[in-house]
Amino acid sequence: MASAEVKSPSIRARIQAFGGFLTNMVLPNIGAFIAWGILTALFIPTGWVPNEQLAKIVGPAITYLLPLLLASTGGRMVAGQRGAVMGTIGAIGLIVGSDIPMFLGAMIIGPLGGWVIKKFDKSIENKIPAGFEMIVNNFSIGILGFLLMILSFYIIGPVIESGNNIVTSAIKTLVATGFLPVLSLINEPAKVLFLNNVIDQGIYYPLGMQETLKEGKSIFFTVASNPGPGLGLLLAFSLFGKKAAKRTAPGAIIIHFLGGIHELYFPYVLMKPLTILAMIAGGMSGITVFNLFNAGLVAGPSPGSIFAYLALTPKGNFLGIILGVLVAAAVSFLVTSIILKLDKKTDEEEDFSSSVERSKSMKSEGKQILSSSIDRVTTNKVSKIAFACDAGAGSSALGATTFRKRLQKNNINGIEVKHFRIEDVPQDSDIIVVHKDLYERARLTHRDKKIITIENYIDDPNLAQLMSELEQS
Repeated sequence: MASAEVKSPSIRARIQAFGGFLTNMVLPNIGAFIAWGILTALFIPTGWVPNEQLAKIVGPAITYLLPLLLASTGGRMVAGQRGAVMGTIGAIGLIVGSDIPMFLGAMIIGPLGGWVIKKFDKSIENKIPAGFEMIVNNFSIGILGFLLMILSFYIIGPVIESGNNIVTSAIKTLVATGFLPVLSLINEPAKVLFLNNVIDQGIYYPLGMQETLKEGKSIFFTVASNPGPGLGLLLAFSLFGKKAAKRTAPGAIIIHFLGGIHELYFPYVLMKPLTILAMIAGGMSGITVFNLFNAGLVAGPSPGSIFAYLALTPKGNFLGIILGVLVAAAVSFLVTSIILKLDKKTDEEEDFSSSVERSKSMKSEGKQILSSSIDRVTTNKVSKIAFACDAGAGSSALGATTFRKRLQKNNINGIEVKHFRIEDVPQDSDIIVVHKDLYERARLTHRDKKIITIENYIDDPNLAQLMSELEQS
């Protein structure tokens, strides 16, 4: 696609980018969220070892520490350290001026503060008299931060709190009426389209933290992160799939269920779109069980591994959590198995192995098969390959490690292979490798880069094609 006209990114790509931005605001602070979750699970009155003194940390941590961390990170992502300071100043106005934990507000005001100071710095660039740089830099943040803090206290905070209350009331109505499982109709399709971070970090995490402060746990942490549906789907492909799909599914199970990298099952759903019904059914059944047992987690499981689930399960909730995961897996397995057994078609495009063989056999015909999904590369100049994904720590890390080992096995030296989040891919990268559903988002950020799209991080024809080209260079 290097020579093709760059099209405007789709709405989906923009939403994915927004979700990735939220993820990268939350991800560096996950350790703090988990620390707060452990504190809550242990020391609140219903915890494992109730402690009145240590429980006093719970409220201030969720009210001040966590939102300020989010705001600081969001501001830093936009404008470095100055943005972090501006975002944090603005966030304190939100926190003091509201009656709820301001997670969503912090994720808004942090980047906003960064944007404000970035625009100001740009406007005065090369206009500051020599010797006045420090005073201008310090007072600009002081004055603009003061104004943002007041604006947050009186206007932005109340608006965000009102919106939060509307969303909270709507979801609580779903809980009260027993319709919470219908969220799977949104969650599961969103996940395979890489839009899950918008839902998780933008809605469920803030709601979950608020509920945990009052109840000591929240079901909201489970409605989109349950590893059960993906486990059931991959088990079905392990037994009833065809060729490469069947061969790679067992390995994907380990990485998905134990490692928590849910992206591993996305290609299987995209290959057989009807299996999204299995994921929805599994998600609904899991939420139903969690709801019946009044089960929840104390913090967001990141990554969505069964180990993270068990580590964040509070006292008295293990039966409900484990059953919710197992029932979701069983339902997903049953529905996927039926779909696979009834599907008698053999589609080369859908079969991983046949796709690899087909790409090799058509290589001499100008390699036209990859013209719509792979940027042509000049292999004799390749020195750095970047695997990129949403957060730069899950599927991209897996892909980079696997491809690096294949290079070593084939005695191809001198090529650096690393993993990054899409926005952090170095400018000196020769090739960027992303999942095909992240192509538009990658192109949005790296318009002049050569991008290879893949569907499977374990066994993909485009990676096989790239390896073949590198061998011949």
